[in-house]
Amino acid sequence: MAAGTLYTYPDNWRAFKAQIAAQYSGARLKVASNPPAFTFGQTNRTPAFLNNFPLGKVPAYQGDDGFCLFESNAIAHYLSNDALRGASPQAAAQVLQWVSFADAEIIPPASAWVFPTLGIMQFNKQATEQAKEEVKRVLMVLNQHLNTRTFLVGERVSLADISVACSMLWLYKQVLEPSFRQPYSNVTRWFVTCVNQPEFKAVLGEVKLCEKMAQFDAKKFAEMQPKKEAPQKKEKGGKEAAKPQEKKEKKKEEKKPAAPAAEEMDECEAALAAEPKAKDPFAHLAKSPFVMDEFKRKYSNEDTLKVAIPHFWEHFDREGYSIWYTQYKYPEELTATFKSCNLITGMFQRLDKLRKNAFASVLLFGGNNDSIISGIWVFRGQELAFTLSDDWQIDYESYDWRKLDPDSEECKTMVKEYFSWEGEFKHVGKPVNQGKIFK
Repeated sequence: MAAGTLYTYPDNWRAFKAQIAAQYSGARLKVASNPPAFTFGQTNRTPAFLNNFPLGKVPAYQGDDGFCLFESNAIAHYLSNDALRGASPQAAAQVLQWVSFADAEIIPPASAWVFPTLGIMQFNKQATEQAKEEVKRVLMVLNQHLNTRTFLVGERVSLADISVACSMLWLYKQVLEPSFRQPYSNVTRWFVTCVNQPEFKAVLGEVKLCEKMAQFDAKKFAEMQPKKEAPQKKEKGGKEAAKPQEKKEKKKEEKKPAAPAAEEMDECEAALAAEPKAKDPFAHLAKSPFVMDEFKRKYSNEDTLKVAIPHFWEHFDREGYSIWYTQYKYPEELTATFKSCNLITGMFQRLDKLRKNAFASVLLFGGNNDSIISGIWVFRGQELAFTLSDDWQIDYESYDWRKLDPDSEECKTMVKEYFSWEGEFKHVGKPVNQGKIFK
C-alpha cells in the first residue's frame, strides 16, 4: 500500500483528487501544506525540492520509499485502488476519458469564469460570457450522461467522479446559482451525492452550494496585485531636511492596516495569487507598428471584405509578424462535426494567453465522418509561437504548419477566404461547414 507525503498549498482542488483517492484506497498520505513542513512560494523553490520536482509545481508527491510524482492526475491514479481506476479495461478507459474531459472541457471555462470572482484574474466580459456558454455545454453533456446513472462509470465512485467533481468544486461554490443549475438537475444530484460521501467529506468538509452568482470585485482584484514601491525622493539639505521626512514616515506607519490584504483572502486565493507571473514570451521581439487589437476591432465590428482585410494588408508588419497555414493531421479520426468543432474550441481555450499576440480563423470543411480542419494563423514574430511557452504546446503537434509568403498570391487568397469564410478553397475540395475565430 502506498505511503508518502503530498506537498501543496491549502485548499488546492487539484490536491483534493489525490487526498480523496487515498481516503478510498487506504493509502497512508501525509499532507504538507503549512509551515514548517511546506511554505508555498518558498519550499517549492529550494534546490532540494526542485531536484525531485523540476517544475517546482504542486501538488507533488514523495513516497516514503523515495518515489516521486508530479501532476495531480498521476498522483491520484497512483494513490487509487483498482476499483477507483476501473476494474476492467473498458472501465479503466472510461475513467481516463472523464479525467481527460475534466482537464480539457471543464477547467478552462471554469477558470475563466471563476477566477475573476476570486480576484485572481482581471475581468473580461467577452471571455466570461464565452466561458458561461462552454460551462452550459459541459453541464448538458454530463446531465445527459447521468440521466440513467448514479455515477460516471459503473455503480460506484471511481476516479472519474473524484476528478470531475473536484474540477467543478469552485463552479458550484462560486457561480452556479440555483437558476443557472436548474436545467442540469442530474449533474447537481450527482455532485451532491459525491461531496456527501464520507471519503469526500473527510477532505472537503461541508460543501455549500452557491446561492447567488459571485461577480468580479475590482477592489479585491486590486488588493491581490503585488504592491509597487514608490521610488524614494532624493534628500535635500542636511539634518533639517530629514525631520519632515521622519514625520511623513511616522504618518505612513500609522496608516498601515492591522492585517495585510493577503490575510483577508482565503488560503486558496492567496496561494493562487502568489504564483509568480510568467515572463512575456514575446519580450525579446522589437516593437511592431502593426496594432493587432485595432485590426481585431475592425474585424469584429466592420465589413470583413471591404474594411477589415484591406486594413490588415495596409498595416501588416512583415518583419514583426508572420502568417501560417495549418491543417489537422488526422482527418480520418474526425467523426461528428460537433466533436470536430470541439477540437478547435478546446485548442483555443488552452491558448487563451496567446490572444494578445495572435489571430486565427480555423474552419471545418465537409460533414460527419468526412471532414477536414484547416486555417490561417497570424503570429507575432517569424517562428511558430507555440514553442515559446510550455502551456501552448498541447495541441499544435496534431497539425501540419506551413509559413506563407505575405507577398504571394497564394497567401493573399488564403487570407481573404479564411478571414471571410467565403471562396473556392481549391486546396480543400470540400464546402465550409463552420468555423471558429481566435481573437
